[in-house]
Amino acid sequence: MPYWTLLYHIVWATKDRQPLLVGEVETRILGLIRGKAVNLGLTVHALNCMPDHVHLVASIPPNLSVARVIGQIKGVATAIYNKERGVDDPAIYWQAEYGAFTLDRKRLPVYIAYVNGQKAHHGEDNTIAALERWGETSSIQPARG
Repeated sequence: MPYWTLLYHIVWATKDRQPLLVGEVETRILGLIRGKAVNLGLTVHALNCMPDHVHLVASIPPNLSVARVIGQIKGVATAIYNKERGVDDPAIYWQAEYGAFTLDRKRLPVYIAYVNGQKAHHGEDNTIAALERWGETSSIQPARG
């Protein structure tokens, strides 16, 4: 078995940035995301969200592409949630774009802390702009999946 260390910080948003990831919806969606990530063979280091976007720090095995992983996680999470949701609960859909950033093991604790502290960072307007991107026009091309 090969040795590998492939660490990613991935960010994606709800469709039209709708603030739907709150309360029980947040809990259920994060559980579905974590479950699918683990099922795919990822090691989830940190997972958190704001009402309109999700942050995931994970190790992705080399036999899986980032695009495939994100496509499957987003697809499974919304398919299961939307099928099981209550009549009064909103349907969840994602924007096609996402941001994926590589990192090294030395900085992993910083990224974990950043993702775990999402609500505090956003509440204090203390976010790191480069880590909150998922498709706006920039020199970094948005990924789709």
